[in-house]
Amino acid sequence: MADRAEYARKGIARGRSLVVMQYADGIVFVGENPSRALHKFSEIYDRIGFAAAGKYNEYENLRIGGVRYADLRGYTYDRDDVTARGLANVYAQTLGTIFSSAGEKPYEVELVVAEVGSSPEGDQIYRLPHDGSIVDEHGSVAVGGNAEQIGSFLDQRHRDGMSLAEALKLAVQALSRDTNGSEREIPAERLEVAVLDRTRPQSRKFKRIVGRQLARLLAAREPATAPTDAVGDEAEGPEGSEE
Repeated sequence: MADRAEYARKGIARGRSLVVMQYADGIVFVGENPSRALHKFSEIYDRIGFAAAGKYNEYENLRIGGVRYADLRGYTYDRDDVTARGLANVYAQTLGTIFSSAGEKPYEVELVVAEVGSSPEGDQIYRLPHDGSIVDEHGSVAVGGNAEQIGSFLDQRHRDGMSLAEALKLAVQALSRDTNGSEREIPAERLEVAVLDRTRPQSRKFKRIVGRQLARLLAAREPATAPTDAVGDEAEGPEGSEE
């Protein structure tokens, strides 16, 4: 079992790190991803988002299974019965079964399932390592190759009530730090950013932040005084798209 755990950890460490973080109006997902077709972040259901690091084909299978579970449960019972906790339990059972099975290799993935509530107190973030355990996270969480160092950096600097621009800049700053302590620049075109925005009037709260909106958020000099205008003017802009 120790060998299987080490195998999975090494596979996850080869992937790029990503950050999931609470901000005043919801939850933001930030990661370095040069691909525009293979997404690390996706919508699972109305208020639930999915993030993953590791082998794409493995976490894509898990994502599709989560969407099917959510659709079936929401159709059979009620849309409010689809929760991040329930989805995390399903993923935990799947990952745990695969990890303990001698007939197949463990999945080289680490997942984050997040649900935005009607208030910051109702937000839920669950991290699921390769062995199927569930970790209830608060504030911020990092997974992937350099997760430990990035997580420590975020723990020291993240605070409640941050604007989207502030949270995005902090996440990019954390992702830019190399293992030797130096920093590098990550251009906007290499970033994948999405949010679960509780202020959206639609029932579906997931939205991608791309194009000019992303550039303006990264370039904002005074995010503490202008986050409402920066986000509100473009909440339904043409650059954002839903899944």
